[in-house]
Amino acid sequence: MAGPLLRSFLSTTARKSLYSPRASPFLPHASSFLPRAFSAATATATAADSNNASLDPGRLRNVAVIAHVDHGKTTLMDRLLRQCGADIPHERAMDSISLERERGITIASKVTSVSWRENELNMVDTPGHADFGGEVERVVGMVEGAILVVDAGEGPLAQTKFVLAKALKYGLRPILLLNKVDRPAVSEERCNEVETLVFDLFANLGATEEQLDFPVLYASAKEGWASSTFTKGPPTEQRNMSQLLDTMIKHVPSPKASLDAPFQMLVSMMEKDFYLGRILTGRISSGTIRVGDRIHGLRSTDNGVVKIEEGKVVKLMKKKGTNMALIDNAGAGDIISMAGMASPSIGHTVANTEVMIALPTVELDPPTISMTFSVNDSPLAGRDGVHLTGGKIGDRLMAEAETNLAINVLPGLSESYEVQGRGELQLGILIENMRREGFELSVSPPKVMYKTENGQKLEPIEEVTIEVNDEHVGLIMEALSHRRAEVADMGPVPGNVGRTRLSLTCPSRGLVGYRSVFSSDTRGTGFMHRAFLSYEKYRGLLGNVRKGVLVSMGYGTITAHALMSLEARGTLFVTPGMETYDGMIVGEHSRDSDLDVNPVRTKELTNIRAPGKDENVKLSPPRLMTLEEAIGYVASDELIEVTPKAIRLRKRYLDVNKRKSMSKKPKE
Repeated sequence: MAGPLLRSFLSTTARKSLYSPRASPFLPHASSFLPRAFSAATATATAADSNNASLDPGRLRNVAVIAHVDHGKTTLMDRLLRQCGADIPHERAMDSISLERERGITIASKVTSVSWRENELNMVDTPGHADFGGEVERVVGMVEGAILVVDAGEGPLAQTKFVLAKALKYGLRPILLLNKVDRPAVSEERCNEVETLVFDLFANLGATEEQLDFPVLYASAKEGWASSTFTKGPPTEQRNMSQLLDTMIKHVPSPKASLDAPFQMLVSMMEKDFYLGRILTGRISSGTIRVGDRIHGLRSTDNGVVKIEEGKVVKLMKKKGTNMALIDNAGAGDIISMAGMASPSIGHTVANTEVMIALPTVELDPPTISMTFSVNDSPLAGRDGVHLTGGKIGDRLMAEAETNLAINVLPGLSESYEVQGRGELQLGILIENMRREGFELSVSPPKVMYKTENGQKLEPIEEVTIEVNDEHVGLIMEALSHRRAEVADMGPVPGNVGRTRLSLTCPSRGLVGYRSVFSSDTRGTGFMHRAFLSYEKYRGLLGNVRKGVLVSMGYGTITAHALMSLEARGTLFVTPGMETYDGMIVGEHSRDSDLDVNPVRTKELTNIRAPGKDENVKLSPPRLMTLEEAIGYVASDELIEVTPKAIRLRKRYLDVNKRKSMSKKPKE
């Protein structure tokens, strides 16, 4: 009898060990569980002695890497991971989202840890774009120090000021790292200038005496070295990141936390896994946590603290290098991920069951822009997508708002949803993700969110830094004057002859869609960076920033014969063979008014043959719009039709008579 029983026990054990690890990327290979099972008795005895030493907060350093766009944060993280022995599969290893690798930008904050000289460094890589500022705001509360990366050639720019203000507000101890010093244009004098500019920025932002006493390092993240003294190329034995890692351990304070207090953790990040459910990431404020502990989720409301859910810790995980490792326990001050609860999300507190005090949440800046997402109701709807209904769109947007606190979703009329965010790039990334997942939707143009204080209308104003060739300055200033921009400062770029830097303040509504215009005006040689500044008095109506459009009044396949006669009317957005319908925008008119055209007209055939009668159709290449360009281009009476295979522009009202009657109504 023992034979069959033993065989069935072994087969079920084998089956479990084979299938359970595959369900989740967070679990190690099945073979790693086998030694633990046999050595459990001996491990328990030794673990008790080593527990207190391994959980000591004095060994920990929590550091965020903050900087402006393209100043080298993610490349620096690569070099630090490699220095500490982590295996990096490819360049920009921290950019794990496919859109991040495609566009070369960081979209979401990510946490990892490395060991250095018997210390554990928890490091957070943050985005540099102003649109993703919410990612920076929610992680600065997890760390005690920050590496402020500044391009030694460009100096501190708009987003440098934004991220530094957040870091100083939370009392972080910054380390200044002047990156890209290996560039030919960067000299020691230039580095001293940038250091002075950064010091002035610290002082203007109200840094304390302790924060003003920041160490300065010079580095080339691309070449993989950092030095405490200015150099273009250190000796071979010093071409590494050890000086920066040593400075972090010396300068950044260890977490002030008690291991003896009850367990509390504020959730700062959240992701979903098909096998484990919700994975909550945050920094442990106090106490220790072990696998199997009973915990509950808490949320602060106007009526006090509310208990969300009670459960137990199923898995404890920690990112080490580029891999997620399972751990048995963790102590105060550490940044960990846990699974086992289905309801708590970002901003909620996870604590021991006897604790009924919620931790204070991070205050985020308010959204400045909103767009309306609704069901795609065009004649071509349902051909490409899988998720078409308002309910599916609403569920997806609510799930996004749960993991991304910088986005607010408000249900609207007739299966539409108002999505509020920081900028068109942030909302464009959300739309791009949705279309890749098989969604079809109609999107309204971005609207700026105004405020009213003391009876006065206020609008969001952004700080804009522009760097262009001298011959383009007049063109740029004229274009921005139509968009209600005001010049704050103007001067030559240090180390670049023939380049001018402009600092301006401009309403957010004036900058919507300007990036593509700016790129074409400067022939791709200009740089433009922007960051939210404040709410100020409404600056009045914008000048004429866009011409009229060519609107289709036919349904069917676009023909080359029809487009040939339309080319003289303006710029085309379509190619022969595309599908069109009444009310779809097929091009930009050369004048300020809209023009109804027929792009599906075919050539009249006759039964008379004659040599040279047929003309060769030669069309100019059309202007095919990307999603970001379309978001910036559409006017208030237009919509963007987004499907997995196409991005089309259309009028809000497809019927020409309805459009004419609506155009007579006064605009808002």
